[in-house]
Amino acid sequence: MNTEDNKNNAIAFYKMAYEGNPKNAIKQYVGEEYIQHNPDVADGTQGFINYFERMQEEYPDKSIEFVRCISEGNLVALHTHQIWPGNDQYVTMDFFRFDKNGKICEHWDSIQQIPKNSANPNKMY
Repeated sequence: MNTEDNKNNAIAFYKMAYEGNPKNAIKQYVGEEYIQHNPDVADGTQGFINYFERMQEEYPDKSIEFVRCISEGNLVALHTHQIWPGNDQYVTMDFFRFDKNGKICEHWDSIQQIPKNSANPNKMY
């Protein structure tokens, strides 16, 4: 298992799905099993595809910046800054587990909207 490959593959997978091609992202980067922990997304590959196709239809102008990527063993964490229509901004942490073949097989995430006001001057990403 190569942690650098896993990092690159996690970024490529998420970017491809986020930008509107979740079917290809699944085909290229996901193994035989895909376990989803986000309660807004159905389990399995079809749930992932349905969610990201709907997001692309509803919000085609959203954008994502990959701020940092951390890999340890078979886990990769992505820290992102997302901008959605109306300038709604979010910070996300996505965690991916890779199987023994180097394919994504499990996903967790945490999403927080960036507030208009902060008690400190530091960015959330």
